[in-house]
Amino acid sequence: METVVNVKNLVKKFGSFVANDHLNFEVYKGEIFGFLGANGAGKTTAIKILCGLSKPSSGSIMVAGFDVYRESEKIKKNIGYMSQKFSLYDDLSIAENIRFYGGIYGLTTPKIKEITENYIHELQLQNYTKSMVGELPLGIKQKLAFSIAVMHQPRIVFLDEPTSGVDPITRRQFWELIYSEAAKGTTLFVTTHYMDEAEYCHRVSIMVDGRIDALGSPRELKQQFEAQSMEEVFIKLARKAKRSDG
Repeated sequence: METVVNVKNLVKKFGSFVANDHLNFEVYKGEIFGFLGANGAGKTTAIKILCGLSKPSSGSIMVAGFDVYRESEKIKKNIGYMSQKFSLYDDLSIAENIRFYGGIYGLTTPKIKEITENYIHELQLQNYTKSMVGELPLGIKQKLAFSIAVMHQPRIVFLDEPTSGVDPITRRQFWELIYSEAAKGTTLFVTTHYMDEAEYCHRVSIMVDGRIDALGSPRELKQQFEAQSMEEVFIKLARKAKRSDG
């Protein structure tokens, strides 16, 4: 399998505080990889490093074929990112948001126009073309944010709690989008607080106090920890945590 993320002995320190303690994992092309951990586990720090926004203290980290120390700008151009706040501008229209991000990604004007027309049709946005994004229903706004995050066809997309605050039906529809994108060969790197969503991932890592304490498919982890669900696995590991922030 083609490796899209390769992390070896990643360490990140803030003074004497060790946010990431020798992380080791790989993520593969077309994989949906769950990156879980309680607040303070260190996952946000690791994601910033993988996105080229922060430098590690030590270790070897390659993302989309680029080195985080020397090629962080190339990493930023070859990844997509969607946060729980959807990363959209509420005071711009759908077309204006697409045009803005298309410009950031270096897409041509004809390509941006083509993408805009496709999204309006695929996401059934015909009734919202004159609306500001801030006026869109939450579920539609979420799907638009995801579509914009993949509009430049990145090798990997980071989804940071993308379904926070939406209803179960909309969450399920969103995961259908994730599966569809993975089928195209895109890698999806997902953080979530919903343990039922961990069941949808191909593999899951669980961080505790800056370390990866579990890594495997949901089925493997449930067998390893003699648990009936991923929520039960998570609780068993989270009970060992000694720190609550950082």
